[in-house]
Amino acid sequence: MYNSRIIGLGKYVPDNIITNDDLSKMMDTNDAWIQERTGIQERRWIKEGSGDTSAVMGAKAARIAIERAGLTKDDIDFIVFATLSPDYYFPGCGVQIQDILDMPTVGALDIRNQCSGFIYAVSVADQFIKTGMYNNILVIGAEYHSGGLDKSTRGRSVSVIFGDGAGAAVMTRTEDNTIGVLSSHLHSEGKHAEELVVEGPSIRHWVPEILEANNEEDTSYYPYMNGQFVFKHAVVRFSEAIVEGLTANNLQKEDIDMLIPHQANLRISQFIQKKFGLRDDQVFNNIQKYGNTTAASVIIALTEAWEEGKINDGDTVVLAAFGSGFTWGSVIMKW
Repeated sequence: MYNSRIIGLGKYVPDNIITNDDLSKMMDTNDAWIQERTGIQERRWIKEGSGDTSAVMGAKAARIAIERAGLTKDDIDFIVFATLSPDYYFPGCGVQIQDILDMPTVGALDIRNQCSGFIYAVSVADQFIKTGMYNNILVIGAEYHSGGLDKSTRGRSVSVIFGDGAGAAVMTRTEDNTIGVLSSHLHSEGKHAEELVVEGPSIRHWVPEILEANNEEDTSYYPYMNGQFVFKHAVVRFSEAIVEGLTANNLQKEDIDMLIPHQANLRISQFIQKKFGLRDDQVFNNIQKYGNTTAASVIIALTEAWEEGKINDGDTVVLAAFGSGFTWGSVIMKW
């Protein structure tokens, strides 16, 4: 049995910085209100005319990850792309990566698990490699939120949270089962799907229906979130997923060298840190700079933590996420 490990990381975020003060000029909000509830100070939003999209940002991050892995685009056997904001309703962004990077006709798979997207994507790539089907897999998480947010006061509770960006990892085969991905743990609870959702456009609420209604109060095509409900479930599921991963590998919370939580809300991360008794140097957060980049958040944070020298060979690294679906999960790896 083979194992999989990450050998290259890359990230890309737009240059356009939107501060909380900038948002206060668009809607009735302020810096103190946003920081108190989310911990966010600024986020990146794609600037009109920049040419960036989810796929384009993903490709930029991927080029960095491939180069850092010491590989070329022709060495990649498969692509897994996680996003809730694809360039098209269909096809998915995975095939665009194959085209943008001028890769051979390798397979491309799209993951639609929102905030848990990168966790699910890593688990899929891990299994493809462990079974011997592929050697080198490009895993990408990318989001273009800003174009689909309600930037009025009506939508402030959601719109202040989200940012744009992308991250990528190259996963490869290793015969050393003591390093790399030790286990992944995935869960869902669909009865809560409508607590964090975009209802339309969709098959149930298609574009012609929206246009014919000509209803300015129709917010179905903007993200909806039952914030307190999501928060309460997130702190429980985060903890469960982390404990599950540690237990499966006979590890204790004291064995965690670095926890990379999904960057949904700084308050959630702080709650989890306190519950597990982790020091500040054992948890990496960057939501203050980027907001919630959904499927891109874990991989952007993982990349930054590694770039800053906070992840080293032999470290036990825990990735965890919770989000729309509800879906949640964890990945335990030995760096």
